[in-house]
Formats: sequence, structure tokens, C-alpha cells
Amino acid sequence: MDIDVLGALAVRENGISITPTAPKPRQVLALLALHADQVVPVSALIEELWGGLPPRSARTTLQTYVLQLRSLIAAALEGGDGSRTAKDVLVTLPGGYLLNSGGGTSDVREFDRLSGMGYRAMDAGDHPGAARLLREALALWSGPAFADVHGGVQLDMETRRLEETRLCALDQRIEADLRLGRHRELLAELTVLVSRYRTHENLHGQFMLALHRSGRRGEALDVYQRLRTTLVRDLGLEPSAALRRLQRSILMAGPDGVAAGRVVGAGATAGAGVADVRERLVRA
Repeated sequence: MDIDVLGALAVRENGISITPTAPKPRQVLALLALHADQVVPVSALIEELWGGLPPRSARTTLQTYVLQLRSLIAAALEGGDGSRTAKDVLVTLPGGYLLNSGGGTSDVREFDRLSGMGYRAMDAGDHPGAARLLREALALWSGPAFADVHGGVQLDMETRRLEETRLCALDQRIEADLRLGRHRELLAELTVLVSRYRTHENLHGQFMLALHRSGRRGEALDVYQRLRTTLVRDLGLEPSAALRRLQRSILMAGPDGVAAGRVVGAGATAGAGVADVRERLVRA
């Protein structure tokens, strides 16, 4: 079984799609696919489908959706070697259901593998390797996770979690590129990112650094002022101490006076504001 959730949902058995078009069976498959080879509790599936107000018939209706998915799986298994049945693929277990991937591919697992290797390369000081591995990991994303699934409580939570893992990998890949001196190459990408994530301090700090190291100190300071205005207006917060130190460094330094490297922590995201930002500068 091949599973893709980092973009549109696509689940294939024997190369044949088993992704339903009906919204609620699609939600069920999405949650099972994300947690492939793990038991997903019935309670989690019911919460995903109906939130806190499930109908009395919730369990029966869920069973109907499972039968619909098994029908799609059975059709995909036709012509195979007969070693797996639909019930072997979508397994009923005490308390829940399990989607048996049969050792197939999962874009989430591959992303986790590549990004983990990238983080370890960063820790070891292998910046070229880290940049390559993290770029490969990020290339697995074709859009927002579950882009074509109308998610409920569970999928919305998982979508936010996956987006945070993507942002962390993106942050580390940009840091690796900065340490490799690729400041000018990053400018176009960072221009888009700071527009999309208007309160993400680390992205703004990386943009400031890339601009400054490209000889555009005035624009780097403008980025800081725009971020500060947004933070104060929207969140009632001042920029972190680390970002203020970066601003002062740019004000006082010559064109090459600010070292490449991590500017602030990666905790500040578009949705969460400026949370858990580490107040430090790490020199290259």
C-alpha cells in the first residue's frame, strides 16, 4: 500500500486508488492512513466524524463506512496473488481499526526519516548534507496536508502538527543554506515566507540576515520594523530579545559583521505567534 497525505489524500493498493469520494469515508481513510499500522480507536474516529455531538447510530454508521472502504480495497486486490483480503488490509481490532500498509510507502514516514537525518547532519556540522536531506524531505509536500479532505477535530489537529513539522524542517534547511553562504539565493523564498508567516520571528530574522549579508542593510532593518509593528498591533508583544540583538548588530556592523547562523528559535509560528522563542544568537 502506498500512502500520501502531504498534499492531496492518495491511498493505493496494488497501484489502484482506494480513496473514496464521499466526504465521511474519506475522513475515516485519512485518519487511518496517517496512523497506518497502528490501531485508531473507534472514539477517535467518531470524534473526527461528528465532533462532540455524535448521533446514537454513530458506531453503526462508522461500520458502514468501514465496509465501503473494504469494498474499494477488495476491488483493488482483485487480480493480485490472493495473499491479502480486504479484512487483512483494514483490520477490526478490539477498540478500533488498523490500516495494514503491508510494508508499503508513506510520505509522512519518509519525511520523518529524511528530516531526522537532516537534523542529525546539522548537529554534526554537516551543513551541505543537512541542506540536501531537508530539501528532499520538504519536496515530499505537494500542498497542505490533507488538502482535499474536509477534516474534523482529529484531522485538523494532525494537520496543524504536520504543518509545524514542515516549518521546523524549513527553518533548519534555511539555516543550513545561510551557513553555506547562500544568502542571495534565499532572498526570493524568504520574501514569500515572511509574507505568509507574518509573526514568525525566526523566518524574519533569517530574512534580515540574508538581506544584510547581501549588502541590503536598510531593507533588513525595514523587515524588523514591519515585524515589530505587526507583533505590537496584533499580539501586543515586542520582538524577542534575540531579534532585538540582531537588529542592533545590523545597525552597528559593517556589511560582513553579522555571522550567518541561527538567529532565534523556531517556536514562533504563523498561528501561534511568538511562543517559546529561544533568546540567543548562535555564531557560525
